[in-house]
Amino acid sequence: MTLYQPEPVEISTRMRPGEWTEESLTALAASYRDELLGMGASASAIEIVTDRDENGGVNVVATWIKPATLDEGAAPGEGAG
Repeated sequence: MTLYQPEPVEISTRMRPGEWTEESLTALAASYRDELLGMGASASAIEIVTDRDENGGVNVVATWIKPATLDEGAAPGEGAG
């Protein structure tokens, strides 16, 4: 039996103007997705939100939305939801 923690897992970064490009932003989002997949998330349980502020800064938040309960016998990224 494993200890299941239903709280979301979140990875985030805030960057100031000039600290990022569209290419680096895309690469960062992909690396966050890969990291969450490596933790056991299913692709459908990952949400990535990119917010740009009026000054040219950006905030990237990748969240693994976990179901409230984990089905017995399911792998961590395959719980019912």
